[in-house]
Amino acid sequence: MEWLIFLIVVVAVVAGVFWAKKHFRNEIDRAKRIKRANKNQ
Repeated sequence: MEWLIFLIVVVAVVAGVFWAKKHFRNEIDRAKRIKRANKNQ
């Protein structure tokens, strides 16, 4: 039973990461560009 719960949690986390990447890709890219620009100064 613990295995099943663990598996469900892992699947939910992976699905959440994919969903977040799909929906927040623009913001993530913008944050990376800003961080890179600040590092180069």
